[in-house]
Parts: sequence; structure tokens; C-alpha cells
Amino acid sequence: MDALVTCLVAAVAVLAVVVVVVRARRRPTGRPDGQPAEPPRGGPLRLTPGDRVRIREREYAVSATIRLVEGDWSWVQHLLDDDSGTRHRLSVEDGPELELVFWTAEPGATVTPGAPTIELGGRRYTWAETGQARYTATGETELPSAGTMRYHDYQSGGAARLSFEAYGEEGWRVARGDLLDPADLTIRPPRA
Repeated sequence: MDALVTCLVAAVAVLAVVVVVVRARRRPTGRPDGQPAEPPRGGPLRLTPGDRVRIREREYAVSATIRLVEGDWSWVQHLLDDDSGTRHRLSVEDGPELELVFWTAEPGATVTPGAPTIELGGRRYTWAETGQARYTATGETELPSAGTMRYHDYQSGGAARLSFEAYGEEGWRVARGDLLDPADLTIRPPRA
């Protein structure tokens, strides 16, 4: 009987250690700047209008979110406002690795998509992908709440991007982008 009790006590002790380890791994750890390592509501894919993000040294408010689906692939674009009047957006693709791109609108650009390479602002971009997606929009987008979007994406070097997007029947919107490291993005709680 003593062997059975000893085995049960050992099993309970092992189970307690496993529970402590699992809970410790689930718990977000703090970063040196005091921000939680895991952002609220699951990270950049789940940002919503009113949330705030800090990208590198600048803070932005999320004014709208556009969720896009093309076949079995999906991604999110968050429209960002920094009170400068310049249009910015953060695209978030969750594949094998999280890909974050910070985009700045180029409203005066006269280039159009379709060529294998495009020059803009002294940089040569090479075609990467083209497609059409269905979208749903929430917040201040100036778009219908649902529809289709066509796109052409180009790359230059490792981190530079060029994007052409057309929602519904509108003309092309041009934006230049920079691939972000996840450490470049901090999600902050909305202002009260």
C-alpha cells in the first residue's frame, strides 16, 4: 500500500509541475520598455478602429480595417491616422511567418501597374504578384462595406515594396511600403 501512495504522490507532483510550466509559457512576458510582449486581442491581425499603434518612433490611430480574402488566403489592412493628412496603412499577412508592411500613399504618382519593372522615387521595383480579392471594411474607409479589390505588388531589395490597389471600379491607388520587423510595432490601448 505504501508503494501505491508513493506513486500517487509522485504522479500528483509531476502533474503540478506540468501545470506550472504550461501556465508560465502561456503568460506574456514583459519587454524592457514595460509593454506586454503579447498585444491585446491577439495582435496586429485583430486591431480594430480606435486602437493605437506605434511604428518605430511614431504613433498612429487605427481609423479603419479592411479584411481581404483571395481563395484560401487572407490578410488585413489597417488604415492609420497620425493627424498629418498623409494616408498610411499597415498590412498584416499571417502565413508561416507574420508579415507586416507599413505603407505610405503616393497620390501624385503617375506610374501604372503591369510592367515587369517600375521606377519610382529613384528606386526600381520588380513585379511580385497580382490578384483580386473580396473585402469587408469597418471604420472610416470611404469604401462600400464590402466589395472586390484588384492589386499589383512589386518589390525592391529586401524590404521596399510598391503597391497598386483598385477597389470596385475606382482607379489605382499607389503606395510605397517598408517591410517591418515585428519589434517595430507596439500596440497601445485606445485613449480614454
